[in-house]
Amino acid sequence: MRTTDNNGGKKLISFDNPNINDLSCIANRTLVDLQKDNPDLLVFPQSLGQYRDDVEKSHIFSLDEENLTTYNLMGFIGRNTSQLSISSRFAKDDKNDYFLHYMLQKVFSLNLLKFDQTANEENIWDFLLYLFPHYLKKAYSQGLYKAYRREEYNDANIKGAIDVKRHILRNIPFMGKIAYTTREHSYNNNLTQLIRHTIEYIKTHRFGSGILTNDSEVRDIVSKFNFVTQNSYNKNSRQKIISSNLKPFSHPYFTEYAMLQKICLKILRHEKITFGKEKDKVYGLLFDGAWLWEEYLNTFLKDEFIHPENKTGKNRHYLFENFQSIYPDFISRAEPKSVGDAKYMPLGRQHSYSENSERATSIYYKTIAYMYRFNSDNGFLLFPNEETSFFETYKIKETSGILKKIGLAIPQSSENFKEFIKTMNENEIELKLNLLTKERAIAQQRYI
Repeated sequence: MRTTDNNGGKKLISFDNPNINDLSCIANRTLVDLQKDNPDLLVFPQSLGQYRDDVEKSHIFSLDEENLTTYNLMGFIGRNTSQLSISSRFAKDDKNDYFLHYMLQKVFSLNLLKFDQTANEENIWDFLLYLFPHYLKKAYSQGLYKAYRREEYNDANIKGAIDVKRHILRNIPFMGKIAYTTREHSYNNNLTQLIRHTIEYIKTHRFGSGILTNDSEVRDIVSKFNFVTQNSYNKNSRQKIISSNLKPFSHPYFTEYAMLQKICLKILRHEKITFGKEKDKVYGLLFDGAWLWEEYLNTFLKDEFIHPENKTGKNRHYLFENFQSIYPDFISRAEPKSVGDAKYMPLGRQHSYSENSERATSIYYKTIAYMYRFNSDNGFLLFPNEETSFFETYKIKETSGILKKIGLAIPQSSENFKEFIKTMNENEIELKLNLLTKERAIAQQRYI
């Protein structure tokens, strides 16, 4: 089954549908609730609920009578043999979800022009390949992981416990060699072997070689893992290595390897997970569209705008003198200050909400509060808009404040991914120039 994000309840489901029972077990439940008992459900950002970002409170979809309503989450989820794929609402068709792939490549610093998506659940797991280089670099930043492992030797340089049974089998008649075992602290261990097997698997993928060679840092890290596992890597031992890594990784120092292990296992075991071998378990891969959209905007606005990060505390600000942390999505580096919010939801029309509406609070009021905090007359909302760019200015009554809604045009008629990228680059430049031009105009008006 397929639908798009923010579908407005337009996906109709018949209660005669054989998937209805499985879908009902997923519907109307928060992510944090689903993840408790379903380790095969992977959600990004992976810091779910740790930073008061409310992602953990999100529903993947709701089911009411015959309507299936989706929100900001995109990706793939399933239970038993029932599977639901949620594309971005800007996907041209089932085959070409260019926008989601484009944002993932920008956020995770990849550049794959030769991209051809196929219309099946397999392409959802392709997204894991985008994540692998990012988390490989994060893990390697803590160094190569070392662990104790049992090694077997048969030579004259005995330095461990003699293995009598193996010695009798291999060294009779005696020729000067002794069979023995040692416990060594080694870079060549089950976890580094898992990473090596994942690297070799990715090489066989249709655009895997580009993922491993696109970045010089990734190439260097891959060569390090190849070197430390070169004497023991065996393609035929892949299932054994997977089994030895099924226990979640935990280490007080090498903390970044935990997520890398999880991604490697999902890449290598995706067929088992996709087709639901474990009865009644929920499995899948999901991306929070609001998080992805915000991080994507930062890739081309970061030179002119500060992007506070509530996940790291970087560029934290306070609403009051010394308490109540706030994190506007974007704050201009230049004076006078302007502040803006990234909104993944459709905002391409003027809409009035009731005064107690949570929608109005999330869309308008928060940004206006940030404007007041930074003594700014200029606020803006950035959202994706289908096909054409969008620009509207709203004057805040009886003040000098202005709130702008700016829509980045998402092309719908690109013949291929390369053409889509070219058009997106042009639209990004247009949005950036338009935004900065408006900033300068307001600055000039303020100081005249």
